[in-house]
Amino acid sequence: MKMPKRFTMSKILFVLLFLFLLLIPLNTVSASFFSWALHGSIFYFAADNGVDSDPAPVIPSGGVSFAFQLAKFFKLELTQDIYFKNYEYNSSLGYPMACNPENRSAFVMGFITGINAVFYLPIGNKAMRVFGGPVFDLRLITLAVGLNHPADFTGDIKTDAQLQTDAIINYFWGKGRWFMPVAGFGFDFPINEKFLIGFDIRAWFPVYKLWTNDKVPAIDGWRFGAGLRITIRNTEDKKE
Repeated sequence: MKMPKRFTMSKILFVLLFLFLLLIPLNTVSASFFSWALHGSIFYFAADNGVDSDPAPVIPSGGVSFAFQLAKFFKLELTQDIYFKNYEYNSSLGYPMACNPENRSAFVMGFITGINAVFYLPIGNKAMRVFGGPVFDLRLITLAVGLNHPADFTGDIKTDAQLQTDAIINYFWGKGRWFMPVAGFGFDFPINEKFLIGFDIRAWFPVYKLWTNDKVPAIDGWRFGAGLRITIRNTEDKKE
């Protein structure tokens, strides 16, 4: 897989930043203020390219989050979601589009890495959460599985799977298109003394469109998600 050096460096820098922020709470916050959760979501990647595009994808995702309570109603939460999707590159429009398997050129494994400020309010034995923060979509992009026939490598970007994959890498890792802040809300309900069950509604904002001047429909790049989560409760949660 080819990847320009500047994109590799951007990925390394943000992974290091993520690890640095992870270590700060671990060294300054008591373990009793730590909790973690498993979650599953359905993502909607909005798109509107008319006849040139497959329908906007609806993608299942799994993830995990780690929360550190820094004040009575405030937590810092580190989140990681993962998704998989096939993409093609539309050379006429000049950008990648999610596609059905028969039209694939590249396979994208997306690691949606977030650092959220979470404000929560206990309501009886329930809790409401409102959260938001920076998110980095760290995409691993490879040639799609099964493309090994000479007809898949024509030398023309309109039909050449490798040329399209390279173009998709350059697009997604260029101009900060991996940066997508998130905002959302959710509720948690107790199952028992140890577990909470909850749901989240999330929206990711394609702020990179403010500086990239991409000629795409207004809805393109927006993402929305809804999901369930199971939280392993800490001692402070049990007291409330």
